[in-house]
Amino acid sequence: MAKPKNRAYSRYSLEAIAMLGQLIRAGRIERKITATEMAERMGVSRWLIQSMERGDPGCAIGAYFEAAAITGVALFDADPLSEAERDRLSARRAAAGEKLSLLPTRVRKPRRAVNDDF
Repeated sequence: MAKPKNRAYSRYSLEAIAMLGQLIRAGRIERKITATEMAERMGVSRWLIQSMERGDPGCAIGAYFEAAAITGVALFDADPLSEAERDRLSARRAAAGEKLSLLPTRVRKPRRAVNDDF
């Protein structure tokens, strides 16, 4: 599927991405890592690092997560994990897995409208 040129994002999403980009930039600067060094470490271009730090919503989420891990930005309040937090996170993941197992694997729109006028 082709990537849409103009995708609409909610204000909340744009602000969250911008904040994550700022946190990544601050972490990179605090650790004295240049954008070029970080790009080499991640296996991406320097341009992608700069785009993420500007809060570009078109960057891959995996790239954001890897950059956050390298710069020490804690995601989901999961860094560092105590034993109790690790157990709680495992329980939440298990509950999410159980819920997903009960849901259908695909979502399809009905092909025809149901006539329920009796």
